[in-house]
Amino acid sequence: MSLPKSIIIGCDHAAIDLKDNIVAFLKEKNIQVEDIGAYDKKISVDYPDFAIRVSTSVANNHHEYGILICGTGLGMSMAANRFSGIRAALCNDLFSAKMSRQHNNANVLVMGGRIIGDVLAKAIVQTFLDTPFEDGRHADRLAKFDCLGESLNL
Repeated sequence: MSLPKSIIIGCDHAAIDLKDNIVAFLKEKNIQVEDIGAYDKKISVDYPDFAIRVSTSVANNHHEYGILICGTGLGMSMAANRFSGIRAALCNDLFSAKMSRQHNNANVLVMGGRIIGDVLAKAIVQTFLDTPFEDGRHADRLAKFDCLGESLNL
């Protein structure tokens, strides 16, 4: 799988150090990264603001993938998944990162900055980027929840 052309990344005040390390890791791989913050650990920020910006950018195809990081990843994943076309996956282990791409075609990776360290986070990002979507039966399943905003005949 080829590496993405661009990624947008955002975090809250709880995950700035991890976000900065991931940004440097991606730039080493010559991936264009748009870092939307947060930038100052001393200033408390609202994680939904960053989830909104990343999700909107990915949903509008301005960036191929997004990465969101907060303390646990829970709030970011909940906020991001409110957007049509966004499949945000909270991945704090390698298996989840692989399956989120392989079976769910996730386009936003979410991690918990207070849950995992730098080495594991980089491995998760690498696994997420390296794993292709299998398509086939998985595409049929994704179609079922990609249209949840529309009326369903259940």
